[in-house]
Amino acid sequence: MKQIRVFLPHESHTCSYLPQFRSRSLYVDPRIDLSQEELSLLNQNGFRRSGKVVYRPECPNCNACTPLRILTDDLNFSRSQKRIMKRNRDLELRVESPVDGALHYPIYENYIIQRHSDGDMFPPSFDQYQGFLLEDFGTTRFLCAYKDNHLLGALVFDQLDDGLSSVYCFFDPDQSKRSPAMFLILSLSTISNQLGLPYNYLGYQVDGCQKMAYKSQFSPLEALIDDEWQAIQR
Repeated sequence: MKQIRVFLPHESHTCSYLPQFRSRSLYVDPRIDLSQEELSLLNQNGFRRSGKVVYRPECPNCNACTPLRILTDDLNFSRSQKRIMKRNRDLELRVESPVDGALHYPIYENYIIQRHSDGDMFPPSFDQYQGFLLEDFGTTRFLCAYKDNHLLGALVFDQLDDGLSSVYCFFDPDQSKRSPAMFLILSLSTISNQLGLPYNYLGYQVDGCQKMAYKSQFSPLEALIDDEWQAIQR
């Protein structure tokens, strides 16, 4: 494995999750073309990917971001999650390679406009979508949910050595009653288990950020605390 260089900027900026705090991240050298093994190692150490930008929060006065992963060998669906799975049993799931966006982008665009107009990704553009979700290290796939060949939503994920990593989920806002994000994450966790991969990496739970609170609803969970993955209770 080649040496992986990382950089820590001196300047911080306003946090997009907790605006009252300043944010700063540790970045992997963007000139490195990471292998699946290297991306797996970075995920195990709390890094995440946005396009080809691989980062980990290193904020000056805050430690609210905690990496989480689902243990897929012992999946435990709550009653509400079982209802979500039942509600969506009429959908067809397909694992697809990244595409040029002709099919996926319109749903992504509508999702950002309707659900995240107050976020960093608004207003959406195809260039932004491409840089965020289509530029990768050759490990990316889309878990897509279809109803009668009509795309309802997609979960973008990476295949790692020890699991699958949920990168981003977007869906048709008109389908919100289906809880498509929860359905796709639960489905990906099941797929990970079927592949013999013990984890579904969820990214960061951000204490105090309601938009990230859903991640604590999965079970069983581990959190990376003090550089060690530890079991946590919901």
